Amino acid sequence: MTAKNNSLLIQNIPVSVITLNDDDYICITDMAKAKQGDARAADVIKNWIRTRSTLEFIGTWEMMYNVNFKVVEFDHFKMQAGLPSFVLSVSEWIDKTNATGMYVRSGRYGGTYAHKDIAFEFGSAISPVFKLYLIKEYQRLKEAESNIYQIEWNVRRILSKANYVIQTDAIKQHIIPQSNLSKQTEWILYAEEADLLNVALFGCTAKQWREANSELVRENKNIRDFATINQLAVLSNLETHNAELIKENIDKIERFYKLTTIATYQLNILNNADRLKNLKP
Repeated sequence: MTAKNNSLLIQNIPVSVITLNDDDYICITDMAKAKQGDARAADVIKNWIRTRSTLEFIGTWEMMYNVNFKVVEFDHFKMQAGLPSFVLSVSEWIDKTNATGMYVRSGRYGGTYAHKDIAFEFGSAISPVFKLYLIKEYQRLKEAESNIYQIEWNVRRILSKANYVIQTDAIKQHIIPQSNLSKQTEWILYAEEADLLNVALFGCTAKQWREANSELVRENKNIRDFATINQLAVLSNLETHNAELIKENIDKIERFYKLTTIATYQLNILNNADRLKNLKP
């Protein structure tokens, strides 16, 4: 197994990144230190991994990418989640389920590491703003590693899979059961939720964009193909926020206003950060 070490600086906190056979693993121990300091970092991770939502996320990730994942053991942990007596460490999770999305490393660059998809999700437990800066700095690392003339790194490859699963699962569990739509027309609800995010972030629906860009539509392009890296980072965050609001049974109008506010705020943070870095002395 070949390894390559890098480091990100997130809000003045150094975060280690290790590349193992072309997959990047980010040190969530370093991320946890940003929230509670060195002494409480391990507790932050333990409290995070023992929740049902986290177990469902990392379990789904393993089922998607790890053919040797022990689903029976995963179901056992999931049944205990939420009980006051339930405790779980990363090492126990790995040993019992044969998980590959996380691992514990000792020595130099030691700590708990998680595949980038999982580390970004852990970033939400630290803070949404910290997560955004993590995504942005990771993107800069990938650009620095790539030749300047290569195609721009596509953040959607990292974020869309996991966050799409999160939002569609929330729709399936909380919206579809309350609707009167047939199985054949349930796609309407998924499209409506996608457009809720489109309007909150881009100011128009997918249909409105297609009508205004018929030439691009003929080339099989869509509104998100022309989003900036910052917009894509915020869009990923909005999908997670929307899923949580759906679970809380927040109605669509209120969700729209909340998501619009979040989109404006987070996009301003990233755009202002870019402008400051581009200022010449």
